[in-house]
Amino acid sequence: MTAPPPLTWLYAPGDRPDVVAKALRAGADAVIVDLEDAVAPDRKAYARAATAELLSSSQPLPVHVRVNALDGPLAEDDLRAVAPLPGVAGLRLPKVTTRAEVIRVAERAVPADGGAPALHALVESALGLEHAFAIATAHPALRGISLGEADLRADLGVRDDSGLDWARSRVVVAARAAGLAPPAQSVHPDIRDLAGLAASCARGRTLGFLGRAAIHPRQLPVIERAYLPTPAEIERAEAITEAAATDGGALALPDGRFVDKAVVEGARRVLALAHRK
Repeated sequence: MTAPPPLTWLYAPGDRPDVVAKALRAGADAVIVDLEDAVAPDRKAYARAATAELLSSSQPLPVHVRVNALDGPLAEDDLRAVAPLPGVAGLRLPKVTTRAEVIRVAERAVPADGGAPALHALVESALGLEHAFAIATAHPALRGISLGEADLRADLGVRDDSGLDWARSRVVVAARAAGLAPPAQSVHPDIRDLAGLAASCARGRTLGFLGRAAIHPRQLPVIERAYLPTPAEIERAEAITEAAATDGGALALPDGRFVDKAVVEGARRVLALAHRK
């Protein structure tokens, strides 16, 4: 059974190595060191150097690095500095709009013999959203695609949160069609609004997301609770897999529910998620 992807991704600014070190101990499943939006222009070089030093050795959990915009002057230096490091599990590519951008990064950052960090595309514009499936299938090194909702909201002129639901479903479908893991939700910017975060996670779960990025450790337990299966979901999944163990085709459960192969696979994913640690 394939291990489920992380549920919690914690951002930390690359120019604050002390904050990155704390993030690595905060309880997230994975950490994203940000060289882009979280870092002021006059601290970009320092952030790159500090991140390279910190990730020059392996880390206790997956660490991704969000590089600067691919169409700007800083991305090439970022990729050169961090892509080969043993502590880097993945590269987050911001504001991706075309498959050609992913291919260009992959050809520069991924050696022919493999072993390089996974690539993850962030879709943050209408153009990127229109190209979501092409981006998701651009290169074998691409292992994930998700939304950057702050920039996308501005690009689309969306005022109400529900105005992004179509975009969210679009990226969920693109990821699934490309054989990638379900995308994680974009960050919830108000770190004090834990009730709003929980409600937003519940909505994201109904749309097909799995897990979420966070900008503060206090958000992590809320995200995990929202995305872990409930006892009722686990009980249902166990009943389905037990019934499937004795019958290879479509079957009816004792309570009358009818399930087929796709439902059984879904039940197995629920149990993998429930027992992920």
